[in-house]
Amino acid sequence: MKRARIIVLAIAVAAAGGAALIAKRLINAPAPQIVQNSNVDTVQVLVAASDIKLGDSVGSADLKWLDWPKAATASGYVTKSRHPRALSQFSGAIARAPFLTGEPIKDQKLIKVSEGGVMAAILPAGMRAISTPIREETAAGGFILPNDRVDVIVSRRVRTARREEHVSDTVLRSVRVLAIGQSIEQKGDKKVANGKTATLELTGRQSEILALAQAMGEISLALRSLSDANPNGQGGPKTSDGFNNSRGTTVKMLRYSVPSRAYGVN
Repeated sequence: MKRARIIVLAIAVAAAGGAALIAKRLINAPAPQIVQNSNVDTVQVLVAASDIKLGDSVGSADLKWLDWPKAATASGYVTKSRHPRALSQFSGAIARAPFLTGEPIKDQKLIKVSEGGVMAAILPAGMRAISTPIREETAAGGFILPNDRVDVIVSRRVRTARREEHVSDTVLRSVRVLAIGQSIEQKGDKKVANGKTATLELTGRQSEILALAQAMGEISLALRSLSDANPNGQGGPKTSDGFNNSRGTTVKMLRYSVPSRAYGVN
């Protein structure tokens, strides 16, 4: 055997032995130690054990206690130290807002059955729920869903000295839809809501205006863009109406700066 071949063979044997030694050391190396930080203070917070939808009746099985970092606990969270019987106290309550699994429960988002029904539970303070008849052709073809915002338009016939005319006026703007028929939230991927009534969230004065508009003529709902939603998200929608907001005995309808007729609102 030539000298060069012997040298190459010796190098290969040495490399193989070195690789085997390194592999043996890696296999026999001790596993890394995971050091747990036991100094983090935790409290038990009430969370949703499963997804809870708007208007659902909450049972004790829908809630559970979960260890939560004390520093990340908000003031509105329900803790076991302050509410040890929360599981039984909130059993049967109605959800005023949806909850995701693991989301902390806030007592202001739940209401007891004795305090009102589902619609009363989801109404903000000071607001009213009032329904108006709708048809597919007067409600954006059925594409209006709960929590959308709409303009309310009244169409009616007005008799003048010369002839009878049909006129339309927007009487309420950017009001929130609470329900379509009996549905108070969108079901899954459903994009069309079927129902003969739309329930709107209005102030007391706006409720009177809508009742007057229903007596005057046919009501239509115009769907608004999502970008028109109230950025504050609280205290009711920022709306405007086409009637005089001040209290009085009459409401004058103006077209082209000319009063066409006066309607009583007593």
